[in-house]
Amino acid sequence: MSYVGDVAALARKDLLLELRGRETVPAMVVFAVGALVVFRFALPGEQSEAAKGLLWVAILFTALLALTRAFAAERDQGLLDALVLAPCDRSAIWLAKAVATIAFLVLVEVFALAAFWLFFGGLGVAALAAVALADVGLCAAGVLLAAMAVGGRARELLLPVLFLPVALPVLVGGVGATVTDDPARYLGFLALYDAVFAILAWAGFEYVVTE
Repeated sequence: MSYVGDVAALARKDLLLELRGRETVPAMVVFAVGALVVFRFALPGEQSEAAKGLLWVAILFTALLALTRAFAAERDQGLLDALVLAPCDRSAIWLAKAVATIAFLVLVEVFALAAFWLFFGGLGVAALAAVALADVGLCAAGVLLAAMAVGGRARELLLPVLFLPVALPVLVGGVGATVTDDPARYLGFLALYDAVFAILAWAGFEYVVTE
């Protein structure tokens, strides 16, 4: 199979497992919408700018929840070695996991952004573009870190420790693009972050899973 075919087959496998099991996405939706409900009652209605910042906190931790489950099926069934030994480029595994995780995150954000619109009002085009760029960066770096953490005994604790410092620039860029009147520089920063971490993760994934 071609590289693109390998990525498509692996991503399709993850999407079908989620469609059949319905384990990750419902939990993400409940967390994201539940967090926004709490923010709605904790903040006065006029504090929409503060709510935009808290929206990004909800997105960040929702992404972390998805990444925690990124390799769950292979780990639970003892198939991690089989996945690594599959006759395909190992970077295709990273790309397929990133694509599937982005798909889960986008689906959840449809509900989260609808809830945000209901509680606090709509977001601008720049904010939506920032969310899209942030999804790419969070999943590109997060899948690599999830692969590093999955073999550890305290993987549920190790992944947040690795992921949150790396994701902090995305949080800063996303909040900046959402609240400022000049979002172009923040969107450019997020695009640069995506490019750098996508290249690093694509090139380094093979070494991570080999170890």
